[in-house]
Amino acid sequence: MNELFEQVTLGKLDLPNRLVMAPMTRSRAAGGLVTDLTAEYYAQRAGAGLIITEGTQPSVIGQGYIDTPGLHSREQAEEWRRVTDAVHGRGGRIFVQLMHSGRVGHPCLYPDGALPVAPSAIASGGQIYTQDGMLDHPTPRPMTLEDIASTVEDFVTAATYAMEAGFDGVELHAANGYLLHQFLCGSANARSDAYGGSVENRIRFAVEVAQAVSDAIGPERVGMRISPANGNNGINERDSADVYPALMRALAPYELAYVHIMEFGSREITKLVRAAWPGTLILNPHATGQDAKVTPEAAAAVLREGLCDAVSLASLWLANPDLPERIRAGGPYNEADPSTFYGGDHRGYTDYPTVAAR
Repeated sequence: MNELFEQVTLGKLDLPNRLVMAPMTRSRAAGGLVTDLTAEYYAQRAGAGLIITEGTQPSVIGQGYIDTPGLHSREQAEEWRRVTDAVHGRGGRIFVQLMHSGRVGHPCLYPDGALPVAPSAIASGGQIYTQDGMLDHPTPRPMTLEDIASTVEDFVTAATYAMEAGFDGVELHAANGYLLHQFLCGSANARSDAYGGSVENRIRFAVEVAQAVSDAIGPERVGMRISPANGNNGINERDSADVYPALMRALAPYELAYVHIMEFGSREITKLVRAAWPGTLILNPHATGQDAKVTPEAAAAVLREGLCDAVSLASLWLANPDLPERIRAGGPYNEADPSTFYGGDHRGYTDYPTVAAR
């Protein structure tokens, strides 16, 4: 599978291979602060061509889950510096994913007990896990124009903190039913102003965030993740084939470092995005909705087909910190333990063995 080990350029970074570590929520950042254990976890996986961190909230109201990290204060940036130093010390490259959850949140997460915000007052229909059990996502507060402008600035501030923390760049999360995705989707966005209705209006917020963050830190340090036709978190997208090529055309002038597709049984839309996006494309390939995880063979296949320039993998990276070496050797691969995915200590986090340790 030599395709996986070819170099590729991403922004101004020359990646030594095309194996990207996908963002994965791990919920081990009490109080929004990462720890030495976080630094060890990411440093163990520095052999990736690029690491993209777990979703990290750019503001207090952007949090959607318990114990997820933030990047909206200098204290948080200083703690993240331990992570970036550890990864760079092992020769790696790392982007932080900035994830505003929008309506996928709950007042219990916020000090003032506020409602989560969203493009419209439409609940996700889902639930959040809390220390008090499962709670329904409430109907969110619809964002005013002032809220939209301040949220754009929140992303800029978080991206600026990311540079202070030593990250190589940021990924804007416009996928999986979170805030930017909520604006893109007509079932979550019932606005009648310049941010709702037509495709041109619904992509406006995502484009404005990308433009503002690019202006602040440089477009070569900015990526965006999308997930066409993904129904996560109550999303019901009926015009994906129109929305995402339009989004790509609108983003193209800004020359972002990359676009990252979380595919969800939408191979034809992936091809439309590939045709419309002139830059580097990362793909997390799921040609059907039943594809449970990405295998090295599937990763090599989409590269050979020319569908993308790099491939992101999730659970394989989670359970195999030395994944490139294992792929070169043809395995064996550790199996990820789902019971340790979210929360906890080092178990199922930093204790997966390497081939050398066996």
